[in-house]
Amino acid sequence: MAERSTAAVDVADNSGDEPLTAKADQATADGVAQKPERDTESDKAQGSGGIEETEKASPPELHSGHKLARRYRLEECVTRLDGFSSWRAVDEKLRRAVGVHILPADHARARSVLAAARSSALLGDPRFVQVLDAVEENDLVYVVHEWLPDATELTALLAPGPLEVHDAYQMVSQIASAMAAAHREGLAHLRLNPNAVLRTSSGQWRIRGLAVNAALRGISSDTPQRTDTEAIGALLYAALTQRWPYESDAYGLSGLPKGVGLIAPDQVRAGVHRGLSELAMRALANDGATASRHESACTTPEELVKAIGEMPRIRPPEPAFTAPPEYQRTTYQQGTYGRPAPHPGATRAVPTPPAPLQSRTGKALKWAVSALLIAALGLGSWQLADALMDQGNSDNSSPTEGTHEGTDKKQPAKSVPLKIDGATEFAPSGSGIKEDEVSLAVDGKTSTSWITPQYKGYPNFGNLPNRKDGSGIIVDLGSVKTVNGFDITMYRSGQTVEVLAASGGGSSASELSDFSQRLTPLTESSKEIKGSLKNPLRTRYILIHITELPTDGSTELFRGGISEINITGS
Repeated sequence: MAERSTAAVDVADNSGDEPLTAKADQATADGVAQKPERDTESDKAQGSGGIEETEKASPPELHSGHKLARRYRLEECVTRLDGFSSWRAVDEKLRRAVGVHILPADHARARSVLAAARSSALLGDPRFVQVLDAVEENDLVYVVHEWLPDATELTALLAPGPLEVHDAYQMVSQIASAMAAAHREGLAHLRLNPNAVLRTSSGQWRIRGLAVNAALRGISSDTPQRTDTEAIGALLYAALTQRWPYESDAYGLSGLPKGVGLIAPDQVRAGVHRGLSELAMRALANDGATASRHESACTTPEELVKAIGEMPRIRPPEPAFTAPPEYQRTTYQQGTYGRPAPHPGATRAVPTPPAPLQSRTGKALKWAVSALLIAALGLGSWQLADALMDQGNSDNSSPTEGTHEGTDKKQPAKSVPLKIDGATEFAPSGSGIKEDEVSLAVDGKTSTSWITPQYKGYPNFGNLPNRKDGSGIIVDLGSVKTVNGFDITMYRSGQTVEVLAASGGGSSASELSDFSQRLTPLTESSKEIKGSLKNPLRTRYILIHITELPTDGSTELFRGGISEINITGS
């Protein structure tokens, strides 16, 4: 039976401490696929943990048009399996498409599904498809999650061929970083496959099925970090080769030939990037592969993120240049507009142009040029005589005490990147937002970001009283430096931002009033804010001040952030 991906996962606690997000079953967020996933593509093909045997309950009798909580109208059933069903629905209150998983309240997995959904909803990371609601009502348990109509799953992206090198690099970087953040909160995926990875129209990679889908399937693992790391390695392998790194076919991809084992991607297809090929093998080394160059295997998403950071950065390809079409003169430009066409076979007489500069205009031009030349010669002679007289006066005068030859002209100071000694969150009310993630905006990588939580109803940080002055990041240059430029990459465009600097002699700056020097006006910005100061200034502290956030998948939800901050000076 065909189904759409609804992958989710129970999470094992590797740290020895209880997960931060819930005391219930460890779990994750969930989404709805755009293409069906065959039921024959088992967890063995994926390389994930085993499936817990449970007694199957009958799926609830629902139909298109049925409403849940007088709000969610069911539109299309996309999955019906193991006693649960998944639907595309409409949230009539907010007028948006959503996805809904439904199962009977007496289903053997109902408790774990609710715990998984509520745990993943607390994560609030925009790199995952967000859980919007988890309810038990009228003998039903249902989980509501985002529906992304503009997103395409990796399965569809790989149908025509492997990804470009830069796309594969961006995919593994963002997926590994997101899963590392999830595991830090005690959440795992365990069914991370090409159906669970989406690319939006803006180029951002998102993961669906964090915890909820594994709970729906009853999947668990004693080593969740290792399972998810191998799954990321399999995704990268598929992106580079258009092959699934196991013997069985899965997710529309052909498996490897039987009996050859797990060979490196650059041995499967010519032209594969060597660094990414080795990275895929390091992530898959736990499943029998051999890491190249005797490098250690990556057993956790955090180790994989570190390995990606040690690689040379892969830049996007240069845009292809298309030569403009050859210039074609029109009949009007050729002087034939409004004239009768010549008879066939007739030869048109071509008028002989006058000799150069023999017309009245040419003669006037000659006189004008001659007058200009005479004036130029006179002016040059006068300036030469004046310079000779000045030189004679200079020779007769004695040098002034304290002057030195060659020191009268100063070379402009060279602009170089300034070292950022530290960064803190701008929190004038005393309460921060994501203070532990501020370093991600000054780590030299645009793939990592300081991201605000999601605010509802108002773009000015939810119109909360403690956010009346907005938020942002204050960078500390360590001491007073001469600043002449900045290059700031925002998490997304559409944020209302200004760049401010504190007065030069300040020993600290934390309030908005401390930043009296304005580097940019307060305005809605693009994703990159770059500028050079005509008059360099002396300061130690720079504030990137955000007052309003752009929408985040809905006209009622708002989120923003900063990806990277660079300051230049001398």
